Amino acid sequence: MIVPPVGTPAPDFDLRDQHGAPVRLSGLRGRVVLLVFYPFAFTTVCTTELSELRDEVAGRTGDDLAVLAVSCDPMFSLRVFADREGIRFAMLSDFWPHGAVARAYGVFDSERGCPLRGTFVIDREGLVHWCEVVSDGRDLSRWWPVLDELMAA
Repeated sequence: MIVPPVGTPAPDFDLRDQHGAPVRLSGLRGRVVLLVFYPFAFTTVCTTELSELRDEVAGRTGDDLAVLAVSCDPMFSLRVFADREGIRFAMLSDFWPHGAVARAYGVFDSERGCPLRGTFVIDREGLVHWCEVVSDGRDLSRWWPVLDELMAA
């Protein structure tokens, strides 16, 4: 697995969100993108992380920031999960072809059939500005300064 290096173009993709709407990464040029891969909706650690992200994003949303959370869960599961947890940012389904976007970002765990916990900050020009892949729960405080710096520029 090869994670796209900082300073290189982020792999483009076109996925459906929890409402069935298409989201294309290249369509978000001009905005800072926080791209978060997570293993499974409805699991304890992922629910905790995504709820923390929901709470942090509430004070930072606007035209300058797009938050995209990606898993291999089906779109309909993501809709139920987002509604249950009050998540308003885009939850994207990388269900089919299974894990293709996670593979492009070097975060697909082929043994478990799901993404690893990968976080990517993509700048307004579509370049990877910062990334991190962790095995356990994320520390959101590590990447908010990076996002704030890019959004202020």
